[in-house]
Amino acid sequence: MRLTTIGRKSGQERSVIIGYIEEGPSLVSLAMNNFDEAYPAWWLNVEAHPDAVVRMTGQSPRPVRARLAAGDERHRLWQRWVAIDPRIDAFSVLRSRETPVVVFDPADGTA
Repeated sequence: MRLTTIGRKSGQERSVIIGYIEEGPSLVSLAMNNFDEAYPAWWLNVEAHPDAVVRMTGQSPRPVRARLAAGDERHRLWQRWVAIDPRIDAFSVLRSRETPVVVFDPADGTA
């Protein structure tokens, strides 16, 4: 999906293509930079400004609100990613901090 955020420092629109899985009406992504220590800029942007827009091929832009998954929800969503790519667990231990699991809920509140 193409995610458009507002830059936390610049205040300008920033777009990036990121992987996602669907979770009902919401979309879920992992905030990782190839498992480097640094968080990706898009995650830092949605931490500062959670309202964003996603675009998928052949669909109209969708306003979303980003949030960090925690607890049981995070575990469940992480396991869905592991089912897609079992190497994620092995790579994640190379980082000193937990990889954020980010949920993009529809901004209209239908999540």
